[in-house]
Amino acid sequence: MITRYLKSLFLAVGAATMAATTVPAAGPPPLALDWVTVANNNDKMPGAPFDRTFNSYNQPSVNAAGLVVIRARSTGGGGQPATHGIYTRDMSVGGSPIVRILDRTTPHVPYPNNLDTIFVETPSFPRIDIWSDTVATRGNHGPVWRYGSPDDETRVGTTGIYANPYGVLITGASKLGAVDGFDFFEVPGAAPWTMFDVFPGSPSVTDGRTIVFKGNYTVKGQGKTGVFYRNLENTEAGGISPVVLIANNTDTLIPGTRKVFGSTSPPSAADWKAVFAGFDDEERPTLGGLYMFNLESRAKLVTLVGIGEKVPGAPGYAFNRLGEGVAFDGTKVGFWGAWGTETKTVQLYCPTEGNKNRIAYCNRNLVCADGSGTMGDPNSVCDATGCYQEKEVPVRQGIFVHDTDRRGETRMVATTGEAFDDFVFWNYSGRPPCAGIGGHGEEGAEDDGEPARWRSSSFVAVFGPYTAFKGAAGDLVGIYIESAPGRTIWTVLDTTTEGRVLDPEAPENSKITELGLEREGLRDKHLAINAKMSSGGGHGDGMAGIYMTHVPIPSPR
Repeated sequence: MITRYLKSLFLAVGAATMAATTVPAAGPPPLALDWVTVANNNDKMPGAPFDRTFNSYNQPSVNAAGLVVIRARSTGGGGQPATHGIYTRDMSVGGSPIVRILDRTTPHVPYPNNLDTIFVETPSFPRIDIWSDTVATRGNHGPVWRYGSPDDETRVGTTGIYANPYGVLITGASKLGAVDGFDFFEVPGAAPWTMFDVFPGSPSVTDGRTIVFKGNYTVKGQGKTGVFYRNLENTEAGGISPVVLIANNTDTLIPGTRKVFGSTSPPSAADWKAVFAGFDDEERPTLGGLYMFNLESRAKLVTLVGIGEKVPGAPGYAFNRLGEGVAFDGTKVGFWGAWGTETKTVQLYCPTEGNKNRIAYCNRNLVCADGSGTMGDPNSVCDATGCYQEKEVPVRQGIFVHDTDRRGETRMVATTGEAFDDFVFWNYSGRPPCAGIGGHGEEGAEDDGEPARWRSSSFVAVFGPYTAFKGAAGDLVGIYIESAPGRTIWTVLDTTTEGRVLDPEAPENSKITELGLEREGLRDKHLAINAKMSSGGGHGDGMAGIYMTHVPIPSPR
């Protein structure tokens, strides 16, 4: 789960800056909702050994019918590593079971796989189509394909994208583009037989059978990236439809400029359209923005919101930052944006939960198994309080919605100031050095192929007239919802909420301590989140789980 930073130090930029970052006295009013538990720490993981129960969760996705898909983990036991997997539960049916899509023991990675390879990890949250039950997820594993003679054998294919448009899991994208017979997996727009290296972020699904994703690859020793899609409708084995290019940083010009993209984000897709963020410089963008691509017509990219455009609700300002976590329901686009020059410094302390090698690397004490020495993140500073890094965060930031149908209107939903002081949250993720290669074994599996580092994200979900988002005011973190354009913003849950308001199985007197929302957590009348609760002052563990509620959203269909 992406967490709130632990300390913040405001830069002395002037009286106007300090006024803008004052911690609000009161947040939005609470909204009374009835919650149901999708899965919690008392539920057994289907198919897992030793009657293991769930222990931790990523943010869930949900479709318009109420089918929830989650990535969840157990603790280890019985001399075996923890169970990690992807699961669904149909919340439209009372008493429905939790269903395993895949985990680290079964099923085998789908064809192409002539090595009986099993999954090792699903390194990002899974996603689901709005109007169908098709789920898409990344998967890391050992090599899946062997070719050549016994004396000169090659094994390839250590990561891919997997989906279930026909009920059974199939391979949607793979690192097999350089293998004879699998050229439909190769990178379009690059030289023939160029394979993908990794698929960062989470793939999206539209029309029940089309995956849209970000892919990284290498050309003449240089790392490249882009946004792509692939239709899986031909056969239950995934067919031979090739991957199709949407945009890349090799030769796709940023619309309205003569400069190619420098970076692209993992996309979101709905109703045969895809949206994504792309910039000239990911860290300090001067060009770029949010773009839409029609998968049917394959027309030119449509600019939705651009760097340098006026900020609605903030006269005299222009966007200088736009978030990569873009939500999309087929018409509305939800996103984070920032403006102005004022910043504040946040101190990010190394995580205490998660991959042990990544934690050790952040704390500058990772001991390499090959005996090459002790490694540490060079950006970490360690003192008596612990190891941390400092990052700059814009003071002026907000949550916005762009309407692709209504004359391209963009409007502000929430901004820092009266009710919030931050919409940016941080997570230390990626692959630490000398700890294994992504997909090969326990410690190297939970990554996207990129080096370990602090990454920032904002969280917004849209559907019809409603917008949900995650925000913070001082140490208070919550999930909030706007009931209709320009209407009241309500508190859904925050870190003052009693645990049993959300989960009757939570400890007595417990409080919510962590909350998660993803871009596909709001669909039709369904709002799905993940949460963690304290132990209530006792000596035992608290509670965590995936939860869903119904909000009165009129369906657009």
